[in-house]
Amino acid sequence: MRIVDLKIADVAFGGKGVARENGKAVFVPYTIEGETVSAEIVREKKQFAEAELVDVKESSPHRVTPECPYFGRCGGCAYQHISYEHQLAIKWRQVRDALQRIGKLKDVPMRPIIPSPKQYGYRSRITVHAQDGVIGFFRRDSHRLIDIERCPISRDEVNRALAELRTQPHMSDGHYTLRASSGPRVFSQTNEAVANALRDLIDNLVASDQQLLIDAYCGAGFFAKALLDKFERVIGLDWDRFAIEAARQNATAKESYIAGDVDLAFGRLRSIAPAFERERTTLIVDPPATGLSADVRKAIVDLAPATLIYISCNPPTLARDLKDLADKFTIDSVTPLDMFPQTAEIEVAVHLQA
Repeated sequence: MRIVDLKIADVAFGGKGVARENGKAVFVPYTIEGETVSAEIVREKKQFAEAELVDVKESSPHRVTPECPYFGRCGGCAYQHISYEHQLAIKWRQVRDALQRIGKLKDVPMRPIIPSPKQYGYRSRITVHAQDGVIGFFRRDSHRLIDIERCPISRDEVNRALAELRTQPHMSDGHYTLRASSGPRVFSQTNEAVANALRDLIDNLVASDQQLLIDAYCGAGFFAKALLDKFERVIGLDWDRFAIEAARQNATAKESYIAGDVDLAFGRLRSIAPAFERERTTLIVDPPATGLSADVRKAIVDLAPATLIYISCNPPTLARDLKDLADKFTIDSVTPLDMFPQTAEIEVAVHLQA
């Protein structure tokens, strides 16, 4: 393998710095745009190469000392070497660039990114792995474990649970989810403060006196239940029957929650809610990182609700989906949220109108 000197031009979605050598893109983790670095080429492909950082020759003013002793080895965090304000700037830019490059959107109505009140100690849930007496997270770019005593981005209650787990004799190999509080074992956002900010944002985007809310990938009804007063009827769809069961436990007469394949449920919406008015209908979609399937995108275009709110954890698949929806919907606003400080993850809320 060879060592090269590179000038970092950008930070790509996923967290790696981007440089060029003889016209070919070279990805280098733990770097910041504007830096000059030495890096070792470890994988070379036809279109790009991957490298490991050897030395920072000219550092960015945004470079800071990471707070975690495992940073650089653990695969969880990508940005602890970057000041928090600059992390926000990078993520905002990555969302805009993905929508322009992949979604072919020219004038993206970007709003300021919503930051996390806590940059460390915010995670209310982690999943650790145990194997051959080692308890921790996977190393970066591998399936080997690194032993973790404490995770600085996790809440104190989670770290206490981790410490307790580590004291147990004869631990069985496997995966262990540690939570800050007890409750239904269903999906929920791990940064409570930013999740609440997202809920409040959506509440402000949705008009009052609506007829129907369709909340797809609704989980336990986090958004639907916050918006009840604005709708005559609410329908929640999710594949997770445990989440749907939790949503049904305190449901009002106007709420219906359906467990099953969301793609199939979209195809049946006309029969589920045959008499709704398109002008007084809001659709919220919060799909997994893979985004919306082609069938769901087509169903949304056919349904054409007056208001569509798309919540995404993956800007590239969001951009792909928005490109397909562009013929029917106009984007009113794009709001990034920093749900996961110190990591390369980005949450985005897009408000569209038909």
